[in-house]
Amino acid sequence: MIEVTAKASEVVLSKPALAFVEELHRTFEPRRQELLKKRAERYRKLAAGDSFDFLPETAKVRSGDWRVAATPADLQKRHVEITGPVERKMMINALNSGADVFMADFEDALSPTWSNVVQGHLNLMDAVRRKLTFTSPEGKTYKLNEKLATLLVRPRGWHLPEKHLEADGKPIAGAFADFGLYFFHNARETLDRGTGPYFYLPKMESHLEARLWNDVFVLAQEKLGIPRGSVRGTVLVETLPAAFEMDEILYELRDHAGGLNAGRWDYIFSLIKKLRTRKDLILPDRQQITMTVPFMRAYTELLVKTCHRREAHAMGGMAPFIPTRKNPEVNEKALAQTRADKEREVADGFDGTWVAHPDLVPVAKEVFDRKLGKAHQKERKREEVRVEARELQDTRVPRGTITENGMRNNISVALQYLASWLSGNGAAAIFNLMEDAATAEISRAQLWQWVQNGAKLADGRQVDRPLYEKLRDDELGKLQAVSHVKEARKILDDLVLGEFVEFLTLPAYELLE
Repeated sequence: MIEVTAKASEVVLSKPALAFVEELHRTFEPRRQELLKKRAERYRKLAAGDSFDFLPETAKVRSGDWRVAATPADLQKRHVEITGPVERKMMINALNSGADVFMADFEDALSPTWSNVVQGHLNLMDAVRRKLTFTSPEGKTYKLNEKLATLLVRPRGWHLPEKHLEADGKPIAGAFADFGLYFFHNARETLDRGTGPYFYLPKMESHLEARLWNDVFVLAQEKLGIPRGSVRGTVLVETLPAAFEMDEILYELRDHAGGLNAGRWDYIFSLIKKLRTRKDLILPDRQQITMTVPFMRAYTELLVKTCHRREAHAMGGMAPFIPTRKNPEVNEKALAQTRADKEREVADGFDGTWVAHPDLVPVAKEVFDRKLGKAHQKERKREEVRVEARELQDTRVPRGTITENGMRNNISVALQYLASWLSGNGAAAIFNLMEDAATAEISRAQLWQWVQNGAKLADGRQVDRPLYEKLRDDELGKLQAVSHVKEARKILDDLVLGEFVEFLTLPAYELLE
């Protein structure tokens, strides 16, 4: 029997809902644990000199002539997708933003305090039933418009626990909790309203992990009497191993696949993480790693080709800029960069893209509506694209350098984000960018890579512990008024100076209520 270890809403955590989540846990937890062990085994082989390649045992899947299930009507046009946490006001603004899709996030954009998780499910129940409202402390009322973005939900990745729900004295997976509670309360309601239970699936590293999700979908539909194939899961290709198994991932989910998304920030983090001990593959400052550098170009080209060959949507990456009223020049430059980024994506064959702020929806929408003039461009098969394994690992960045400013930016972003996360906010506005766990992961992973491998700055100085500590103290001095910054400093020091930790959210989660 699942035990709830903190006070929670009886609406969300009803006995039938908990029984459903428990069945998911008991059926699939052994496989989840096995797959997490496979991740560790694969890394040990990499560290011993192995390299990534396309799987010989799945060659027939890659060469086979098959397609994913037909796309539901309300997911045909996905030109602009906006993302954000399952927070009431932000959900209303996102659903009303004019975007085609809103991804409500239990993962990178949410600090998973127990109150945030439970309230998030209540908010989703209200959103599905079009009852979501919010009144600010100043008395301003927010409510849903008549026309709304199509709702997708992102549960937590396979690696994250939910410590407030236990079975046999151990935490269950956050993925089972997030998916199970949303599906139990809303799957039938979404279908009755002409849509469906749609999801974004994060952080996968193999087609076997996709197979697990597919089996979860099948069981969930059977248990609740939901027609098989009602679920749609769009996969975020945001790990280096997943880039070598895109065909296979779509194949495993083919009855439930919604497409693939180029999760650019987590992908960069994953590449650093998987290749972290390779002194010859050290990346420069984060700002210099654009979508046109070799390994990012190869990854996105292969993603579009793979998706369109299988009649699946190919979704582009995040535009993180947050417009500011204080500096029109900053706005103008950032909006021009956003527009250029989206024009590159549509030219490459993407069917849609992501933005982090409602004010960016018109910019991205204008580009895709004007360039496409139709729902998607799956007919562009990109058959000229040929991507080899070595190209996905080509970390050369023309004229790339590691600088003191790059170190300072990584330190500051990581400290500010961790402090925000510990305060209960997982979507933090930092330096006019919407930062979530993915960008904080890049920041701390680069710092670890540079320090542990003795990288050199552009001015010749070696990146070592004393330099990191000096710059950290400088940046910390600018943030003394920020709550939880001392705890953030302790976590960051451990992440940068100790053994590499798989995800920063794991040690940070231990400090959340």
